[in-house]
Amino acid sequence: MPKKNIHVVRKGESWAVLSEGSKKAIGLFETQQAAVKKARLIVKKNKLELVIHGAGNQILKKDSFGLDPYPPEG
Repeated sequence: MPKKNIHVVRKGESWAVLSEGSKKAIGLFETQQAAVKKARLIVKKNKLELVIHGAGNQILKKDSFGLDPYPPEG
């Protein structure tokens, strides 16, 4: 079973951290920055992908934590 991405989205006057496909928020925050901070903890721990949305619901940024099939060579 594939793991679900974590999204940071605008929800009313708050910013929500949501598991992909879920309507129930993992957490609600006053700022996008606070929501992203919480979401990063979740995705790093569970090796998921973080999808950050803007106020208009457009995707601003994606961060992969353990899902990249082609990690950069160092």
